[in-house]
Amino acid sequence: MSDAAPPIAFDDFLKVDVRVGTVVGVEPFPQVRKPAFKLRIDFGPEIGVKKSSAQITANYTAETLLGRQVVAVVNFPPRQIGPFMSEVLTMGFPDDAGEVVLAVPERKVPDGHRLY
Repeated sequence: MSDAAPPIAFDDFLKVDVRVGTVVGVEPFPQVRKPAFKLRIDFGPEIGVKKSSAQITANYTAETLLGRQVVAVVNFPPRQIGPFMSEVLTMGFPDDAGEVVLAVPERKVPDGHRLY
């Protein structure tokens, strides 16, 4: 486990736009070194559907991801991952084996709503 990050100003936290969205598409991503999925996530009418590459194959299948709400940072610049442009950062925590467990809302909330 890593050390805690240094303190930041609350205004810096507000710059990070964390939203909830529903996974509407999942494809395998065999072109990358570590197993991953290509996700399409619907963040509602304001933001729309965005793409994300997620190394979450150890704990999830395409079937368990479809329709699931996830939490993602939507205002980082797009990042090229192999032949795929990832537009949002899907968030999670490492389990005991270091594999990603998705950060998700406790119950269904409207897609596109911001974390606060």
